Amino acid sequence: MEQSTVKYNFEYDQKLKACFIGAGGHSYRNVYPTFQYAPIDLVAICDMNGERAAAFARQFGAPRHYTNHMEMLKIEKPDVVFIVTSYHPDGRVQATDLALDVLKFGAHVWMEKPTAASVREIEQLMKMSAQHNRFVMTGLKKIFFPAVEKVKQIISAPEFGRPSSLYIRYPQHMPELPLRADLTKVTSLLDHIFHPCSIIHYLMGKIERFSYEWEPFNGGSVTSMRFLSGAIGTMHLTAGVSGSSPLERLEVIGEGANVVLENGVKVTYYRKADRPLYGRAASYLISDEVAPLYWEPEFSLGQLYNKNIFYLGYVPEIIHFCESVMNNQSPLKGTLADSLEILKLFEGYCCTPPGTVNILNFD
Repeated sequence: MEQSTVKYNFEYDQKLKACFIGAGGHSYRNVYPTFQYAPIDLVAICDMNGERAAAFARQFGAPRHYTNHMEMLKIEKPDVVFIVTSYHPDGRVQATDLALDVLKFGAHVWMEKPTAASVREIEQLMKMSAQHNRFVMTGLKKIFFPAVEKVKQIISAPEFGRPSSLYIRYPQHMPELPLRADLTKVTSLLDHIFHPCSIIHYLMGKIERFSYEWEPFNGGSVTSMRFLSGAIGTMHLTAGVSGSSPLERLEVIGEGANVVLENGVKVTYYRKADRPLYGRAASYLISDEVAPLYWEPEFSLGQLYNKNIFYLGYVPEIIHFCESVMNNQSPLKGTLADSLEILKLFEGYCCTPPGTVNILNFD
């Protein structure tokens, strides 16, 4: 992964005419600010709260604001639409229906996760996307983390060997099984399962089958997975951890090598190396040629890479979407196919008892 030079918005010669649906706290902090570094001409913002839409339009430089997204789409005729909204009272994802409306108007869609609440809805989006020849990309920010992209680069190199197993940790609870049939009881699971599972799919490919064990004290779980590649994996949803604890850990094992990502930013690559001679070695220090490699931000300078919208993947994913649209090429990451695999696992959790094997994909 090569270092890339970032352009500022005013440096782009060509920009996409963009509208935005949603004016909430998350988008205010993490999505609208990315447009400073993307080829976006934000022409209008829509929110059901007209005062909020007007305030966001003033803050982020959009000349117009609306309370009805259909009216906005009809008048503005944007190239792309960004959607960051919430949930319907029944637990369904508001952005799913909005994305279908946008596609009918002939615009490309970037939407925050979750893409939908069911496999059926993903398939509906896929059909509509193909019918109107417009892209739908979901904000799977984790796979745009520079550190996760570095892990992908490492495990794809011949010297790492075949990725054979994976461990991933994420703090998330699940309610007891009978409650999972009600979408309103699994909103948190739906909202957050996209984070670890997008990494799993990005690094290891499709899951063939899974089973899990669940504890009733915090709703934590441990899931065992086998991938179509033959590799295996474990996902530990660590409900009950301290609020002062780092949230995430990732490790991928190859053939004689492994790579660890701590807290989303600290990468350690343990290259192929022999252990010092047991019972004879006087030092643990191995040769520099095979010693572990380590990367971590310095967090001292006013650099773009020290801004959370960069190291948390927000700017990279928005730029990827914009470049895909401008080049008329389907996005390579954050695709509906990616979301489909995540929703298969989500639906599996909602209907599978602990200790039962559920087959998601056939070889």
